[in-house]
Amino acid sequence: MVNRKRKPMSKTALKWVNGIQIFTGTAVVAVSYNAFLLPNSIASGGVSGLATLLEAALNIEPAVTIGITNVLLFILGLLLLGGLQYGAKTIIGTLFLPFIVYFTRNWDIGIDDPLLGALFGGIGVGFGLGLVFRASASTGGTDLLAQIIHKYAGGTLGTSVFIMDGLIVTGSAFIFGLEFALYALISLFVTGRTIDVVQTGLGYAKVAFVITKHEETVRKSILKEVDRGVTKLEGRGGFTNDARPVLMCVVNRGEVTRLKRVIQLQDPEAFVVVSNASEVLGQGFENQGNSV
Repeated sequence: MVNRKRKPMSKTALKWVNGIQIFTGTAVVAVSYNAFLLPNSIASGGVSGLATLLEAALNIEPAVTIGITNVLLFILGLLLLGGLQYGAKTIIGTLFLPFIVYFTRNWDIGIDDPLLGALFGGIGVGFGLGLVFRASASTGGTDLLAQIIHKYAGGTLGTSVFIMDGLIVTGSAFIFGLEFALYALISLFVTGRTIDVVQTGLGYAKVAFVITKHEETVRKSILKEVDRGVTKLEGRGGFTNDARPVLMCVVNRGEVTRLKRVIQLQDPEAFVVVSNASEVLGQGFENQGNSV
């Protein structure tokens, strides 16, 4: 196995990649909203959820609600947060999202099942937001309001976001009924999980921790037979307080069986812990980190 270092991306190329991710992600969010969430009355938080509520209650065009709310929150963020956290990237997402929502407002693909709408709408919105977040950008909206609440009212940012989404889902229960509010919660959960997958991958890599009395033999075998690097950590037994070196090795999912077999051949009594590594950056692995 030959591990080649990838040539670093130039700043100009990186800007183009980030720009494509922002536009593509924002478009996916907008299409998913119009195709799955809005037709099925799924108000799953955020400005789009607010737009769904106002469209049902006051017959206001969702694109208008999203555009006006995003611009007002953007200006409010500039005034109260003392700076522009995401720069031009946030401006792009803030203005492009309502435009695409309006342009695709009549895209009806015929999905009239709220559960399917919640699931696939959550996947689509999560995938789109994941792309935008990978470009270190934002689509504006209630995350800016959450930052303001976080700064002036205290508490964690996660709590602030939860409060904002909770208010919208609660409003959904009053306007559409409790059943649709529960669908909105499903969509919120799916969106969050999809964002995690897009940003950190599916956990293809595994990290193994090996405690063995024959660490040198095991180390050499891993290097030769598995062709993966090994890091030697200093550890101590909790009961005996004796020095117990720990070998750490990161492998692809398909290499786990070979790794365990190599360790067992060298030391059948070795203690091995294998767990998921949600994100691995470095030589020999695909770079799944966020674009900067």
